[in-house]
Formats: sequence, structure tokens, C-alpha cells
Amino acid sequence: MSERMDSATEAFVTHRNLLFTVAYEMLGSAADAEDVLQETWMKWADVDLDAVREQRAYLVRITTRQALSRLRTLGRRKESYVGPWLPEPLLTAPDVAEDVELADSVSMAMLLVLETLAPTERAVFVLREVFDLEYDEIAEAVDKTPAAVRQIAHRARAHVAARRPRGVVSPAETRDALEAFRRAIETGDLQSLLDLLAPEVVLLGDGGGVVQAALSPVVGAGSVAAVLGRIAAAASLQPAQVNGNPALILRLNGEIDTVVAVRIDEGLITGLYAVRNPAKLSRVEQETAVSR
Repeated sequence: MSERMDSATEAFVTHRNLLFTVAYEMLGSAADAEDVLQETWMKWADVDLDAVREQRAYLVRITTRQALSRLRTLGRRKESYVGPWLPEPLLTAPDVAEDVELADSVSMAMLLVLETLAPTERAVFVLREVFDLEYDEIAEAVDKTPAAVRQIAHRARAHVAARRPRGVVSPAETRDALEAFRRAIETGDLQSLLDLLAPEVVLLGDGGGVVQAALSPVVGAGSVAAVLGRIAAAASLQPAQVNGNPALILRLNGEIDTVVAVRIDEGLITGLYAVRNPAKLSRVEQETAVSR
């Protein structure tokens, strides 16, 4: 019994990062992804390992099914969410940014695109386009035939292609733009700030009805600059790696107040994602407290 549990634990630990990323990309919530991993482990611990041909595929299947179930529940919750809903910020290691495809797939902009897919479409897209699983494996995970999965994948790919960020920006370009952005905010240099913002830049703020945030998107360089000036007036700004891209953490009195992720197109900031809901900041607070 102990030997079997050791083997189960070893397999789970080996694939844990993959399983977490699958769950996070499907749910947009690190807290929910962790819950899915707990549920996956409980089911995995009861599996007869001798009957499992491919442990990685089997674990991905369990995780996907648990995430799909939770995704449908979250969808109902989001219908009553106050103001814009943004994914929970996820601190990522610098090497994630060098993996351009992975960094793109966990970016705020991309996760918001994935939010527009139906649950099964999202699962198929993530498993196929991000993790390159075979159609047969995906079919088992989502309880569809391989032929149906191919059709779903094609539909989801077209849907995402029509909405995804236009071009890939290098981590260095993003860092440079973000550093200029930070200087402009800290110095109160309105003109430099306006020069960095695209004319039709959009700011989304997620307060979840718990803290103050705009209840609808703020559009236009002038309006966004005014909001940023108010947000950052009394805050200290700390660079961080969030969702595979450089971002800023705003602190008030030492506590995280806002995590701001950016989207950059052709050298200008076209999207700003300001997460203020305290429930979505607790993980970042814990992880930055450990590293400080």
C-alpha cells in the first residue's frame, strides 16, 4: 500500500506544474486551479496504477474534467460579478517570458479571449494549442469523439484568432515600455504618459464590488491617464513578472493595492488590466512577502 502511494505521489508531483497550468488556463483563477489539483489528487490516489497506460495523460484527463465542472460553476458566479471580471494575477518566473507561446497563453489579454469560449471549446483549445495533446487524448478528457474534438478545435482556433492580441512583443520591448510607464507615473509626467498610451487604450479595473474600481471599461488615453494618476498618487510601484509578462505591483502602506498587467501593440500600451479585488491578490501578497 505504501509503495503504491509513493508511486502515485511521485507521478503527481512530476506532473504537478503541467496540471496546475492546464487548470489555471481553463479557469483564470489560481485559487480554483489549486482546488482542482486537490480534487485531482484525491481521485488519482484511488486509481489502480497497474491499469494506467500513460500516467501523464490520465492525470491531465482527471484535471480537465474537474476544471470543466468548476468552470461551469464559475460561469454562473461571473454572471453576478460586480464590474469587469479579470483573471487572478499569477506571478511567473522570468524564464516563462522567454517561452513566447506559454507567456502568450497565460497573458491577461489571452485569458480574457479564452473567457469568450464555451467551456468545452476552452478545454480543447488549451489542451491542443497550448500543450499540443493528440486529439485522441483530448477526446478522452472531454468525453467527445476524436472527430468531434477536431471540429471543436477548428472552431475554437478560428474564434481565438479573430480576437487574440495582434502581434507578439518581445519581453525586452515590454520591459522597456513598462519602465517608461512607471517613470511617467512616478514623476507625474502627463505628456510622457500620454505618449506611451495608444489613443484608444482600454483600462479594465476589477474590484469585485469589494474595493473601488471603474464598473465599465475606461477608454481613451486622456481618460486612462487621469485614472492612473489617481491610482498611483500615493502608491509605490514595484516591477514584477505576472502572467508571463512584465507588470507593476502598486502598494499602499506596504500592502498590495493593485496588480497592473499591460498589453502592448506596435510600441504603445493598448490595454491595462488593474486587479484590485483583495481575494485575487492574496496569492501574490503571500508570494511577494516570501521573496521580499
